[in-house]
Amino acid sequence: MKLLFPKPLVPGKLIKRYKRFLADVTLETGEIVVAHCTNSGSMKSCIEEGAEVYLTHVNDPKRKTQYTWEMIKINGNWIGINTMMPNMIAHEWVKKGIIPGFEKFTNFRREVTYDDSRFDIMAENDKERCFIEVKNVTMKEGDFARFPDAKTTRGQKHLQTLIKVKENGMRAVMLYIIQRTDVDTFAPAWDIDPIYGKLLVEAHAAGVEIIAFQVKVSPEGFSPMGIMPVDLAH
Repeated sequence: MKLLFPKPLVPGKLIKRYKRFLADVTLETGEIVVAHCTNSGSMKSCIEEGAEVYLTHVNDPKRKTQYTWEMIKINGNWIGINTMMPNMIAHEWVKKGIIPGFEKFTNFRREVTYDDSRFDIMAENDKERCFIEVKNVTMKEGDFARFPDAKTTRGQKHLQTLIKVKENGMRAVMLYIIQRTDVDTFAPAWDIDPIYGKLLVEAHAAGVEIIAFQVKVSPEGFSPMGIMPVDLAH
């Protein structure tokens, strides 16, 4: 099942990213526009000035920028850098069974709070409840997709709360959406955030499920590729 963008994207070339949330882009017409970058991380391994990009045009007079940066082409491969999209992808594909393991759930809710964390998806039926946290993965190191690309205290807290979810008899899932196809294994970014890596290992040992799901990104939309192996040792 392919998820399509609701309207055609706007092609351009990246001039530079700055202030974390802004990027200058040259459109095919030669016009230079400012695009909103939803990705607050370092975007390590997916930034290249002059690279092809695609933007969504947003017709909202209240917004300071009229474009949202969706993807970038690195070494011939499209990488989805909009951190809002994995939540939408996960919600749709979990419900429809594209991401396996959640077929028995009948009710799905987004942005549900448990303890001191807010999780992206809660799935439940009359017998079981499951909390799912979704993370966007864009960083490549060799053949590995790695997360995070910058230290994340919020991500650390999510893992700690998922352990509590599991301890309280519910199902807990850490779901990584890999928005690039030039990698074949998921692993923590030990050198960037060793605390996160350690907590991920602890969460796995406590029964938190770790799922890495690879997605093929294109200017038309998103296609599922399948479950990616997880290596917590490297």
